[in-house]
Amino acid sequence: MGRIRGWPATLTEPDLLEAPVALRPVRVSDARVWREIRVRNAPWLRPWEPTNPETPLHRSSLGPYVSMVRTMRREARQGQALPWVVTYGGEFAGQLTVGSIVWGSSRSGQVGYWIDEAFAGRGIIPTALAMAIDHSFSVVGLHRVEASIRPENHASRRVVEKLGFREEGVRVRQLHINGAWRDHVCYALTAEEVPSGLMPRWRNSLTAPRFGA
Repeated sequence: MGRIRGWPATLTEPDLLEAPVALRPVRVSDARVWREIRVRNAPWLRPWEPTNPETPLHRSSLGPYVSMVRTMRREARQGQALPWVVTYGGEFAGQLTVGSIVWGSSRSGQVGYWIDEAFAGRGIIPTALAMAIDHSFSVVGLHRVEASIRPENHASRRVVEKLGFREEGVRVRQLHINGAWRDHVCYALTAEEVPSGLMPRWRNSLTAPRFGA
C-alpha cells in the first residue's frame, strides 16, 4: 500500500465548542511543547499508556518524540497510520492516531488518543475523534475502526460510548501498561453504522434541547 488517500490532512471544527478544535499532522517542531506537556501530565497519563522502561514519562527527553514522529511519518507514507496532533484554540492539547491500518479485505485501524489534563472535560477529544472517524471512513476508505481501552479508564470509555462505538468484549492481558499485562475492552465502529457521518451525530447530541434539567 502506498500513500493513503486523504493524507496529509488538517481537519477543523470551528464552532461547536468554545474554541476551534483541529487535527493536524504531527511535526518535529512540536517536540518542546510535547515534552513539557508529557512531563507535566505524567501522573495523569501513566496508568493508561504502554510501559516503556527506557523512556519513562517523567524523564522524557526530546529524542523519543523525534523518533516517534519519524516513525509515524514513515507509517503514514506507507499507508499504515494517520498521526494527528489535537489543538484547541490553536494550542497543542493532545494527540490522536488511527494506526495499525490493515488494507485488503480488512480495511481497519486502531484509534488511540490522549489529552492534556488542563483541557480535559471540554468535549475536545470526542470532537476530534468524530472528525477523525469521518475522515477515515469517507475519505481514506477504512471500513472499521477499533479502540482498546482499559476497563478502569472510565473517562476514555465515555468518549467512545458518547459517539456510539459498540462494546465487543474484553481482550485479556492485551497490552503491557504501567508495569503489568492489562485487560482491555474492545470498542468498534463500522462505516455502515454512521452512513451520514459521526460528526453530525455528535453535534446533535451537544445542541439538542435537554428537558427536565
